[in-house]
Amino acid sequence: MDAVRTIQVTGKGSIKVAPDMTRITMTVEGVCPDYAEALRLTADKTEKIKTCLWPQGFTSTDFKTRRFNVETRYESYTDNGAYRQRFIGYGYTHELIVEFPSDNERLGGILSALARSSAKPGFRFGFFVKDAEKVKNELLGKAVTDSAAKAKALTAAAGVTLGDIVKIDYSWGRVDVDFGYKDYDVQYGDGEIPECHLELTPENVEMSDTVTVVWEIK
Repeated sequence: MDAVRTIQVTGKGSIKVAPDMTRITMTVEGVCPDYAEALRLTADKTEKIKTCLWPQGFTSTDFKTRRFNVETRYESYTDNGAYRQRFIGYGYTHELIVEFPSDNERLGGILSALARSSAKPGFRFGFFVKDAEKVKNELLGKAVTDSAAKAKALTAAAGVTLGDIVKIDYSWGRVDVDFGYKDYDVQYGDGEIPECHLELTPENVEMSDTVTVVWEIK
């Protein structure tokens, strides 16, 4: 039986898509000499963040914890020329996120509310694509189509006929559909903080991926 002749072609798919979701990351942190007090302060500041954002249309289930940590903290010092460490307390960190369909007016209201919060959280925001799977599938479809076009061109030039697909090889690696975060710096003070009005148009997310297809040739 004759061996099946094949041709292996790697296709590349590229796509640009506009982000349609906004994610705000908020962080409260500090150091407290007592462990129980560190937990209490974390809970108190977290509740203040949620309370200040209720008027912005969020509910308790909209807040997701991305990172929570309480750990011992030490500081270095010298004692007769020798470096030593001493305990200074418990460092606490709670990182929360909220996500919502991109809306500049709503984003401005949220940032203004956070800037006024007595919890004084650090925060940043970024944009991403909601239906990531749809984008990934479209990207892979483009890669396979590109492979087919290249395979047809190669077989035509070689004077052979392109047959059925024998194998598709794809690594299933992560395709990033997040738009890079933009830091929003806030200077807390005693003065009145004005409403934040933003006119933002996030640039399109550009992605590419490859698929290797093995075709039968006749």
